[in-house]
Amino acid sequence: MPALALRDVRLLVTAVGLSAIGDFLVWVPLALHVEASTDSAFAVAAFFFALFGPSVALAGFAGRLADRVENAGLLMAVSLAQAVAAAALAFSTGSLAAILALSALLGAGTALSRPPESALIPAAAGAHVGTANGLVESARYAGMTAGPLLGGLLAAAGALELALLLDAASFLAVAACARALHARRDPRALARAEGDRGRLRDGARHLTGDRVLRVTLAAAIGSLAFFSMSIAAEVIYVKHELGAGDTAYGLIMATWFAGMVAGALTVAHRIPVTWHAAGALAAIAVQGAGIAGATAGATLLAAFAGFAVGGAAHGVKNVLLRTLIHERVPAAAMGRAFAAYDGARNAAELTALAAAGLVVSVLGSEVALLLAGGVPLAIGLLALIVVGRRTAPQAAPRPAFAER
Repeated sequence: MPALALRDVRLLVTAVGLSAIGDFLVWVPLALHVEASTDSAFAVAAFFFALFGPSVALAGFAGRLADRVENAGLLMAVSLAQAVAAAALAFSTGSLAAILALSALLGAGTALSRPPESALIPAAAGAHVGTANGLVESARYAGMTAGPLLGGLLAAAGALELALLLDAASFLAVAACARALHARRDPRALARAEGDRGRLRDGARHLTGDRVLRVTLAAAIGSLAFFSMSIAAEVIYVKHELGAGDTAYGLIMATWFAGMVAGALTVAHRIPVTWHAAGALAAIAVQGAGIAGATAGATLLAAFAGFAVGGAAHGVKNVLLRTLIHERVPAAAMGRAFAAYDGARNAAELTALAAAGLVVSVLGSEVALLLAGGVPLAIGLLALIVVGRRTAPQAAPRPAFAER
């Protein structure tokens, strides 16, 4: 990888890693705070709904913005706004309404930052997109590993406000990284494909018009509609079914994300290009098996083992799916394609979170985790049969990206 490209990839890796640490540093103590202050699975689900909801509601706007505005500057501006929201949240933890409202603002920032962040990867890495994706996703998962662990310790120490201020600082660091990037993705310098009028559905059309992407992404999104029930069920299962404390919950979450780092770094880049789709679908199945297996015997050991396996598969899946999109979607539609993908993913997660409150309340957290794992296991295996294994990347012209 050329020195300039390597520098920009390192900046993106740093930005993503710091952002993930901040986000997940807050995730654990805020979820525990909401659960402790309300004793309600519905309130916990509402908290996660507030975080993820804007990614669905703003998907269209975020995608169009990323394909109309220079992406590094957009990422910097959004990160600064998120820093303000996180700092305000640090002084508003006494009100559930304020927590939900400010969490929604943070979620809105995530919705606006994800498309330019994803679209900047090929601008920075050039022909080394697969390698860069592995590094970026690994940094994300490393941040997700450190964040819950530190968040659990801060929650146990009653330092929720400190966690939120550290989150604000992480967004300031992301803005600094975006400002330092040499690579630029200016959509005005990119030629659109025939029939592309700059609409969100034109980006989505590239995802659904390609058979490999259509089957693979449909399986991934369909599995998330069940898998994401685990997000709200985990805290209830660990604390009530296993009788563990806040630190144990943070450690189990950290185990999941450590598995994601291991999968992204040691497995994903070893999978040949012609196996990317099949590898992603197999990873969906293994991920589901890990979540379901975490409930075996209702022991902490089984929970740690299941989350380690499921996390590793989840890391492999995410790297391969993003690389497939980079390989098979024209450059001018990249922002809208990722916005459509992320919007669909988050819609599936919201569906699962809405169901989680009811399933956990009526059937219990163990049943919710069994469903969250068993259904994706079946979906992954069925889609693997449909798509087959040999899926070479689509030959699509890639106009040069403008650089400063």
